[in-house]
Amino acid sequence: MVEEEIRELLHKITAQMRRNYADLLRELDLYVGQDQLLCQLWQEDGITQVQLSEKLKCEPPTVTNMVKKLEGRGILTRKRDKSDGRISRVYITEKGRALYEPVVNIWMNQTQLLLEGISTEERIKLKAQMEKMYDNLS
Repeated sequence: MVEEEIRELLHKITAQMRRNYADLLRELDLYVGQDQLLCQLWQEDGITQVQLSEKLKCEPPTVTNMVKKLEGRGILTRKRDKSDGRISRVYITEKGRALYEPVVNIWMNQTQLLLEGISTEERIKLKAQMEKMYDNLS
C-alpha cells in the first residue's frame, strides 16, 4: 500500500538525515539538537531557557541539559535577568559565534544532497505537500 511506503520512506529519510547530521556535527564536537539551540541564539541572543524550550519544541529539562553542556564548553553563558533574578538568559559566546559558518555549511550541504536531482518545480510542489503533511499533524 502506497501510504505504508510513504511512511517508511519518511522514516528512512529522517533517520538517515539524523545519522548524517550526527556524524558531521560530531566533527564540530556538537550533538544533534545543539545546532538548533545555537541557531535560536544566533537569531535572538539573550532569550530565556523557557523561550528556548518553546522555540525548539522540547521539554525544559532537555534544554537545561543542552545549555549546561554548551556552557561547560564555553559556547554559551547564562546570566540572571537584571530586572527579574528568577529568570536566566542564555547568551552565545565568541566561541559559539565561530560555529555559525560551519554549522550552516553542514545544513546547506545536507539539503543539497537531499534535493539532488529534484527540479525547482518539483521542490516547490514537495514543499507544499510537506507543509500540508505538517498541518495535518499539528
